[in-house]
Amino acid sequence: MYEVDERDRVLELKDFPQSSVGAPLPCILSDVHRVILAYIIEERDPAWDGSNVRVIDPVTSDEPIAIVRFNLPYAHMFGPPNDEAFSGHPLAKRGLHPYGAFRIENSSWIRKLERMNSVHHQHHPERFWARQHLVFAFHDSTFECVCRNLNVMTTRGSMRAVIPEMVKQLGW
Repeated sequence: MYEVDERDRVLELKDFPQSSVGAPLPCILSDVHRVILAYIIEERDPAWDGSNVRVIDPVTSDEPIAIVRFNLPYAHMFGPPNDEAFSGHPLAKRGLHPYGAFRIENSSWIRKLERMNSVHHQHHPERFWARQHLVFAFHDSTFECVCRNLNVMTTRGSMRAVIPEMVKQLGW
């Protein structure tokens, strides 16, 4: 993880598909040029009365799914915190919250990566400022990526069924 300073600013990306608040089942596939993130999108059944729990099966469920392609990733991490421990994230006091997508302006993580790379004999600090720090906060996990840009598409099916599309998004 990284430490933040007074410069980090959290901006919520409201145009991204809302992840399921119950079972987004995020899945990541990556190589050196791209990271692909897929997750189940929140879809409320208007007839649901809240009295039972709907179990999502990653193999057979038919769900709306977002597939996000992060182009030219420099670094990414996937894991804690979950929604119950989210206040422990270093950006939580800046507006980062569970179940959302965010861009971090003036990212401490990008600045730290730039400083780490500064020992390289062909270091160009300006290349780091063309990158963006993105955060996707899910129910049980958080995904963060520093990349050049990203694309998002939506589809429908099971998480298992979108794996071939994720491979295709890698450009293989």
